[in-house]
Amino acid sequence: MKSKEFIVGGAALILVAYVLALSLVGQVLSAVQTSRTVPNAGTVKAIGVGVYRDIACANPLASIDWGVLEPGSSKNETCYIRNEGNSVQTLSMYASNWNPSDASDYMTLSWDYGGQSIYVDEVVQVTFTLSVDASISGITSFSFDITIVGSG
Repeated sequence: MKSKEFIVGGAALILVAYVLALSLVGQVLSAVQTSRTVPNAGTVKAIGVGVYRDIACANPLASIDWGVLEPGSSKNETCYIRNEGNSVQTLSMYASNWNPSDASDYMTLSWDYGGQSIYVDEVVQVTFTLSVDASISGITSFSFDITIVGSG
């Protein structure tokens, strides 16, 4: 059991370093298109779009811990996204950097954002759903990044 914890801890440290590197690269993005990456573990820096745990936007969402997921199950995580840019934006989202890479064959990330315009400083509630295929096998731990892009 301790070796699994060691592996998970090591993976978390690697993800933190990766996210910090992404935040430096992300600072050069234009004001028209901004993004925020939410990894399953690690620190997150907002660029134009803020992602928070609470509607008051007092607690930035630094990570999502999906916990233990059984085959055929799904889990929800609710967050709040604030337009921190200077123009009306719409959002898009994608998952990337799956580890192990075949985890994306068995897991699906979706959200309930309806495509509405988000005005400057407006906050919208969004629920992510991670679903696990009933036929998953051989994957005991996983990680991936969630990128939320605000365009306007």
